Amino acid sequence: MYKRVLLKISGEALAGEQKTGIDSEVVSSICDKIVEVVKSGVQVGVVTGGGNIWRGWYGKNLEKVTSHYMGMLATVINSLAIKDALESKGIKAVCQTSIPMTQVAETFTKRDAEKHFEEGAVLVFGGGTGVPFFSTDTTAALRACEIEADVILVAKTIDGVYSADPKVDPNAIKYDEITYDEVLAKDLKVMDAAAIALCRDNNIPLSVFALKDPENIVRAANGENIGTIVKL
Repeated sequence: MYKRVLLKISGEALAGEQKTGIDSEVVSSICDKIVEVVKSGVQVGVVTGGGNIWRGWYGKNLEKVTSHYMGMLATVINSLAIKDALESKGIKAVCQTSIPMTQVAETFTKRDAEKHFEEGAVLVFGGGTGVPFFSTDTTAALRACEIEADVILVAKTIDGVYSADPKVDPNAIKYDEITYDEVLAKDLKVMDAAAIALCRDNNIPLSVFALKDPENIVRAANGENIGTIVKL
């Protein structure tokens, strides 16, 4: 069992079948499993995407930088939803953001994060990296490095890493284990290249699994390889 994990969840996963917005039942079922992990003695940090609220587009009247900041704010909305759901289940949760917004959340610092972890809180990190042109994958890798997580639990819509998109290619091969360099060389869509490189350089493994069954969060946090492990 790991001591500290960073759980990465896509924004789309929080929308459930409705595809957009936040499905409270989906959030509740995910948080039930986070609570189970915390009660087993594992410290948990969470990073969520924002695609259920804002999927960037760039038109004549909207520049890229503006769109990126809108996406960062979308992750804060999702983070607050997770924090609220966890608190409703009796677990202390703290939302920390990369961009100061003190009436909404704490501003992220490693020192404060460590204090909250030691008090048994779940840390939900919102606001992306705080600067444009970086994904929430990179945010997850960055926060995992900063909090010295043992592993990043990458919850996806498919059950691991494949040689190709299994939804398109029926001959796609699933890997039980693969290296960071192989992921980069084969251009496999696990996380973006910047995130993979950051995890490689700091030797933080990825446990990639399907979120369709939320119980997989518990299994992955217990060290089970239920999908694909990416490591050196």
